[in-house]
Order: sequence, then C-alpha cells, then structure tokens
Amino acid sequence: MISLVLASASPARLATLRAAGLEPSVVVSGVDESQVTGLAPAGLAQRLAELKCAAVADEVGSGRLVLGCDSVLELDGEALGKPGDPDGAVRRWRAMRGRSGILHTGHCLRDTTSGVQATGTGSTVVHFADVTDDEITAYVESGEPLQVAGAFTIDGLGGAFVTRIEGDHHNVVGLSLPLLRDLVIELGHRWTDLWSRR
Repeated sequence: MISLVLASASPARLATLRAAGLEPSVVVSGVDESQVTGLAPAGLAQRLAELKCAAVADEVGSGRLVLGCDSVLELDGEALGKPGDPDGAVRRWRAMRGRSGILHTGHCLRDTTSGVQATGTGSTVVHFADVTDDEITAYVESGEPLQVAGAFTIDGLGGAFVTRIEGDHHNVVGLSLPLLRDLVIELGHRWTDLWSRR
C-alpha cells in the first residue's frame, strides 16, 4: 500500500485532497520561493513544485508518493505570487479588478520507491469582479489575501470577487484533482487505491 505525502503547508490543498477521499501526511518543504527567477509564470509554478517535491522526497522513506505544488497568478504576462503585505495586496487588487488572469498550478509527483516522477501544470482563467475600493480595503483587512498566490481565494471570502472561471475549479484552489489523477496513473498506480478506508 502506497501513501501520499503533501509537500505543502496549504490548508486549501489538504482540504481538497481530503474532500476527494485522500488522507495525506503533510511535510512542509521549506523551499525558499524567491530563489527561482527569470521564468515565465507557468514555468515558475512548475519549477517551484518540483523543488518542493524534491526537498520532501529526500526526507521520507520509500513507499510514498510525494506531491509538490505551487501556484502563480499571471496578469499581463507577469508572475504574481503572494503579495506579502497589505499595501501589496491593495495594489494587486486595484490592478486585477474587472479583468482576468491565469492561475497556473505546477504539480510534481514522485514515487520514492522507484525515484520516478511525473509533472504537469494546470492553468485556469479567472475573471475578477469590478470590486470597489471599499471592498478591496475590507478584503485586505481580513488578512485572507496576504498569504495566497494572486492575493485571492476562490473557496473563501474572495469567492464573491471571482465572477467566473474557465477550467478546473480545484486548480484555482491550489491542486488540480484531474491532473493529479493522471500523474498517479502515469507512475503506475491506481487513483482509487489512494482513497482512505473510512
């Protein structure tokens, strides 16, 4: 029986996996995301996912599937990660409102027994509402957008500010379940074998 390890501190990714019947263990990678520069947004998300996966795969024993993920919002061709501080989040939302961006989530899955890994990037177009300055201020004061890629969530307070998406909803949360299933199969495992026995 193989078990899944999530190389991420993201509660949204963990909740997505649990809702899909998986019960991964969590080992935070500790990768410094600022070390990777000069890549296009989708490539950046993928490279960071690979680094996170590698860092944790080196720590855990065999018989594990280690999943690393990273999300980046592309707006005007620029990669936007976490805004980091309230002023950055306000500027970000003023630039995003009434427009659309592409949320890229890189995925890297490694089988620690064989050392083989499978990778893929999910991309979803996100359309943002034309929110007011007061809404932006209130949202930033909530704290929610400060530590998430693109300064928004679709499964929290920010959900009301996303008018529609084109693509996989789970990818916007931070982990594409259909893509992950494909990666599991590519490594020679059955998706349903990862379901926790309740």
